[in-house]
Amino acid sequence: MKVRIVERDDIPQLLQLYRHLNPGDKEMTASEGQNRWELLRRYPGSNVFGGYVGEVIVATCTLVVIPNLTRGGAPYGLIENVVTSPAHRRRGYGKAVLSEAIDAAWQAGCYKVMLLTGSKQPGTLKFYHDVGFEQSKTGFQIRRIPPRAS
Repeated sequence: MKVRIVERDDIPQLLQLYRHLNPGDKEMTASEGQNRWELLRRYPGSNVFGGYVGEVIVATCTLVVIPNLTRGGAPYGLIENVVTSPAHRRRGYGKAVLSEAIDAAWQAGCYKVMLLTGSKQPGTLKFYHDVGFEQSKTGFQIRRIPPRAS
């Protein structure tokens, strides 16, 4: 598997991988996805990372680098949309993609990288811990749409 930044032409395939993350979501057209991807890319340092087996995306995560007015102006990173195709799980692909995104955050000068998970599955929590995340804060959120079932 090779990790690289997702390109515009990869968006249709990426949207299919996201179906494993939120199967009940309204489907987005390739054109809509490409437009959203272009908006994301306007945030310096922000990207969608893909793990590819051949030309097939099997794992992905999104890194958003957020400007900051504290910590001496050092930005922070937020990771979202972490998913690996069910047929490719437990092979280290998700860990490789997350590690690449974390490295990119450090290169962008981030002082921390955060992610939230709604999962309470011990395997999922161990996965994030094994990548280097620590469960150290309490997270709060407010939503316009209901959370997915975990």
